Amino acid sequence: MQFSIPGLAVCAAVLIVAYYSRGMLIIGLMASLAFGSTAAMTLTSLGGSTPLIYTLFAALLVTAVTARRYVWFELGSVFGSIRSIWILMSLMTYAIIGAWLLPRLFAGQTVVFVQSKTRGAVVEASLAPVSANTSQTGYFILGGLTAIALCMLFLHSDRIDQLRRGFFLWCGLHAGMGLIDFFGKCAGAGDLLAPIRTASYALLTDAVEAGFSRIAGAFSEASSFAAASLACLAFCYTYWRKTKSRLAQWLAAILLFLTILSTSSTAYIGLTILCVPVAFSMSASVLRGRFEREEILIFAIMAFGVVTVLGVSLYDAGALDPFIRLINSTIINKANSSSGEERTYWNVKSLQSFLDTSGLGVGFGSSRASSWPIAVLSQLGLFGSLMVAILVAVLVSGVGRARERLDPETDAVVLSVRNAALASIVANSVSGGSADPGMLFFIAFAAVSATKARARRTVTVLRQTQHRLLTQAI
Repeated sequence: MQFSIPGLAVCAAVLIVAYYSRGMLIIGLMASLAFGSTAAMTLTSLGGSTPLIYTLFAALLVTAVTARRYVWFELGSVFGSIRSIWILMSLMTYAIIGAWLLPRLFAGQTVVFVQSKTRGAVVEASLAPVSANTSQTGYFILGGLTAIALCMLFLHSDRIDQLRRGFFLWCGLHAGMGLIDFFGKCAGAGDLLAPIRTASYALLTDAVEAGFSRIAGAFSEASSFAAASLACLAFCYTYWRKTKSRLAQWLAAILLFLTILSTSSTAYIGLTILCVPVAFSMSASVLRGRFEREEILIFAIMAFGVVTVLGVSLYDAGALDPFIRLINSTIINKANSSSGEERTYWNVKSLQSFLDTSGLGVGFGSSRASSWPIAVLSQLGLFGSLMVAILVAVLVSGVGRARERLDPETDAVVLSVRNAALASIVANSVSGGSADPGMLFFIAFAAVSATKARARRTVTVLRQTQHRLLTQAI
């Protein structure tokens, strides 16, 4: 094990900020998500794997919750009141067994894509056990344990304010480092965030797309930055619409700006998909004949953008050529590019590996795809995919009818967190290579499940109290 001084320094800074924010565990975990290419150590025993710093904060949270005095009582309460936790535990168990068994059971019977240690690139090879079976499964199990720990915290105490501040700190750090990267490249200073990029990932921070410098923020590449930007944007936009928060409004504007400038296909395709529910919501307001001030502002910005583009094109027909080339490169002609053809080939072969293993999958971490649903299907098989689908359905349904019993702030925070996780799933569905849905998914799952269970428990207590008072009155 080799430690990284810059990585440890970032961890210390996050811990200090989280401590003075009166929420070390939750706020520290959320803030660490902004550093998408910072590792505190290198695990030589796992093939040189460099876990990002969020894994340390997640492990700290799980350890701290486990050390609580009434941990077994709280754990039993979680498993007794949140039924979907049993699905999560079953999926974690299945992932562990599959990661060890399936690559050995189907060794050499199908083709997978793995990271080559010598070439530093993804290569095609016959199925066999690899170090990623251990590391990727470990990340997934850590995410599941974090979800259970957060359920224990959310179910037995009001932590919504900590969750809200943690998400805003994450969005603020992400936007801030994105702006640093953007202005540094515009000024010709290069990658200003290079000192904190301590992970052993392939760094594509100096890439150029159609003449535009790609924005990577604190991540290793523009695609990962764009995926995180979409999640942050979904949180800030939802919270702004629910609470009229000026902070959320400005953060949403900055994040939209950075998402567009990231020059990532993930950003543009994901943003298009996320605009669909927004368009439906605004269309419903038009049909009802009731416009909110925020919707009028969005319409005005869109109209101003259209008029500006038309005006520029009329003044100088060639002024928009760089942007047209960018759209052609990242969206229209992406599938025909060498990168697009390679990723399509990954997906086709991943689906073939699902068939070659009779629907059982190749095991967690055994292969790489270019779309999260395909990665889930190929690695976890049909049975594991069904369990993942149930967990996603829990997230999509949200708190349901329990929303009527929530205070406005709790409703706004949980809905915003839920939408951020769904935006992350959309981004991963465009370009995600692993079956792991990511730490944000587990955080949102815990927030939604625990809030719903807590509201249901409150109703039960009220009914019991009313029944007791009625009995005494009779």
